[in-house]
Amino acid sequence: MFAETGTLTKTATLAILPSTAIYHSVDYTMVESRKYEAVPKFLRTLEHGQVCPGVVSSIERFGVFVDLGDADGLISMINLSWRRFEDASEIVQVGQNVAVVILDIDLERERLSLSLKALQDDPWIEIARTRLGEVLTAPVTKIIPIGTFVAVAEGIEGFIHISDFRGEELPSEGQNLTVRITDINLRHHRIRLALV
Repeated sequence: MFAETGTLTKTATLAILPSTAIYHSVDYTMVESRKYEAVPKFLRTLEHGQVCPGVVSSIERFGVFVDLGDADGLISMINLSWRRFEDASEIVQVGQNVAVVILDIDLERERLSLSLKALQDDPWIEIARTRLGEVLTAPVTKIIPIGTFVAVAEGIEGFIHISDFRGEELPSEGQNLTVRITDINLRHHRIRLALV
C-alpha cells in the first residue's frame, strides 16, 4: 500500500503514498527545517534571567517541556515549584500558558533550561523569618522507617525523628500532631520538628 518510508527526524517517520509523495515530503521537511533553522538564531536573542511566555508542550518524568515559539525549553523537576509534589502534572498541564525564567542557554547543544519556580515567592524565607519556635497542630503526611513528616505549610513538611516518639507507636497518616518548629535549614529546605 505504501511506496516507501522515509525518516525525517529522529522521532518522526513519514509514510508516503505514491500519489502524494512529493507534496507530503516537501511540506513536512520545509516546516520542520524552518523550525530547526530558527532555533540557533532564536536562542541568540535570549538572555539569562529573561522572563518569557510559553505553552507547556509535554510532561515527562524528569521535567516539563515548554514551547517558546521557535524553540522548546526544559523545566527540570526541581525548578517547577517550591512545594512538594510527586508528579509534574500536579503543578502544570499540557497546553497551559506559563511565564518562565531562562536559567541557561546552551547554544552548542541548542538547549534551554527554564524555571517556573523562580517567579514564585519562596515560602521557606517567610517560614524561617516568622515561624521558628512556633507550636502548631498539623496532620502527618508521610511515615518512613526513621520518622514522620508533618505539614507545616501548603506543600512544605517538617520532619520528626523516630527517637522523639520514645518507643511509642508512630502516628498514622492524616493524624494530627502538636509539634514545635525547632530547626530550619534554608539551604537544604529542611524543617526539624519536636513533639510537644
